[in-house]
Amino acid sequence: MHILGISCYYHDAAAALVSDGKLVAAAQEERFTRIKHDQNYPEHAITWCLEHAGITVSDLDAVSFYDKPFLKFERILETYLAYAPVGIRSAWKALPVWIKQKLWISEHIRTELGYDGELFYPEHHESHAASAFFPSPFQESAILTMDGVGEWATSSIGKGRDNRILLHQELHFPHSLGLLYSAFTYFTGFRVNSGEYKVMGLAPYGKPVYRDRILDELIDLRDDGSFRMNMRYFGYGSGLRMTNRRFSRLFDGPPRKPESPLTRREMDLAASIQSVTEEIMIRMARHARDTSGSKNLCLAGGVALNCVGNGKILREGIFDNIWIQPAAGDAGGAVGAALMAWYHHFDQPRLLDGVEGSEWNGGERRSDSTDVSENSSASYKSGGNQKYGSIGISDGMNGALLGPAYDTEAISAFLKSNTDYLVEPANDKEMLVRTAGHLADGRVVGWFQGRMEFGPRALGNRSILGDPRSEKMQKTLNLKIKYRESFRPFAPSVTVEKVQEFFELDRPSPYMLLVADVAHRLRRPVDDAVEGLDKLYQIRSELPAITHVDGSARIQTVDSRTNPLYHALLSAFEERTGCPVLINTSFNVRGEPIVCTPADAWRCFMRTDMDVLVMDRFVIEKRPVDRVADPTETIASLQPD
Repeated sequence: MHILGISCYYHDAAAALVSDGKLVAAAQEERFTRIKHDQNYPEHAITWCLEHAGITVSDLDAVSFYDKPFLKFERILETYLAYAPVGIRSAWKALPVWIKQKLWISEHIRTELGYDGELFYPEHHESHAASAFFPSPFQESAILTMDGVGEWATSSIGKGRDNRILLHQELHFPHSLGLLYSAFTYFTGFRVNSGEYKVMGLAPYGKPVYRDRILDELIDLRDDGSFRMNMRYFGYGSGLRMTNRRFSRLFDGPPRKPESPLTRREMDLAASIQSVTEEIMIRMARHARDTSGSKNLCLAGGVALNCVGNGKILREGIFDNIWIQPAAGDAGGAVGAALMAWYHHFDQPRLLDGVEGSEWNGGERRSDSTDVSENSSASYKSGGNQKYGSIGISDGMNGALLGPAYDTEAISAFLKSNTDYLVEPANDKEMLVRTAGHLADGRVVGWFQGRMEFGPRALGNRSILGDPRSEKMQKTLNLKIKYRESFRPFAPSVTVEKVQEFFELDRPSPYMLLVADVAHRLRRPVDDAVEGLDKLYQIRSELPAITHVDGSARIQTVDSRTNPLYHALLSAFEERTGCPVLINTSFNVRGEPIVCTPADAWRCFMRTDMDVLVMDRFVIEKRPVDRVADPTETIASLQPD
């Protein structure tokens, strides 16, 4: 049985294919069209999913769309009427799109696909909840979803057991944690639905001096995490802009203009809204625990990408185990929609594979006390020696490695047809040793391997890699490779066996969605009197390139079962340096989606100051003649972020 899930028309359109209950393919439309956050009908993603499975439209047993268009249209109409006459201008722009396109998704799917079978429409937050629980490793779990808005719901609390989920509480529009955070994203000069993670990254540079003002004036927060927003300060109800003049007066001036210099106010605003968001997430999580009685929690929705908040929930000890959908935003709704049809409509049983050697199956965690490798350098030998055995998280997302792949033959053909680089493929061991050597020598490596990741994070298949021990690497990557703001931190990948030696984290974090502190034994003293962006220039640990200004890191653990090649590279780097950690950032530049094809990777490689490109078994060193004289000039040719 084949079920196609679709999400589109708002942001991050995607398609996913579930075959006999297993998620076999998923991809975002932006990766094919090269339009970041592409919201259009995911024609290319659908075509690829079907081709990957070797099926045609006639083989589909059902198509499931990730929300209910008519219910969403009802909310939009009621909102425009409630804000009339202020909202008339926005309504005049939006309604023709709805009348021509969004209300007729059934006809559009049937026409575009040539499909005449069953169509299903779970609610938006049901799709989020299904994407969180059904791929999780839990037989039963509390479920918490948080985003901007679906039809009416903006957050929901429920429970999953076996092949059923039930959402029993909802927060409704306009009272929305996602929209509250987005209002501050807009006000601090970043793009809504794109720049929220920049606000999260900026927060440690400031102090939460506006926290009380937010709690006193903007929201009425209850003990269970529910809240009401004071809409006198916001403009998104009428559709004009996120905030209004009252908001500006409350927060000491007008919104920051995009690309203008950041001031202490923006840093303090970011710290304040992050603090409030964490408080709301923690209260919602406690209420979910109280109402569900479960020791497990599954998270989805755009707010679940706030990895700092996720880390706070974990450290509060509210739940024993947490699992977060890696494509937590709207793209993941395609996965949830397909799984809702499989389990709820077709009533298929849900069978878990079980989990080896960890607490994720509800049992006791098993960790072995083992000496650190003899190959480790002295600076990395000190400290604790607790390590995981061969463990990871057995879930239904396959490490989020669900997109297209290109084999040695395909990449060889591309290089011969499109470049004048004469490169022969190495064997696995030689490729790993050479790549680890380049990284150890301070070079920046583009790493293009296997199936493309689904979701916003590169997890070791479409990644740009660097040495976390370098004091210059963070600046180099931001300004010469990624072309992005200097304050933005980079995330580390670490072998799952060694995570506790380098970070204050006692469990796997395979999807880069948990933040934890760098191990204290690796930390260096800093001058606490330094404030603002000057914090960026302090060396805070022996891994300075991945240590944020608050001493934390957004961690990805790598398991040899889920991604054996990337795990082998980390191990090869450890053999060379004693450090099983690499910088891992997405293989793209500002304004562009993560690369999908060899051609995408080659363009990104040649238009940046990247040193080495490793595609499959081809290790390509950039020639001096191909160096970009001034990489910053490339910004002008990119889409604005």
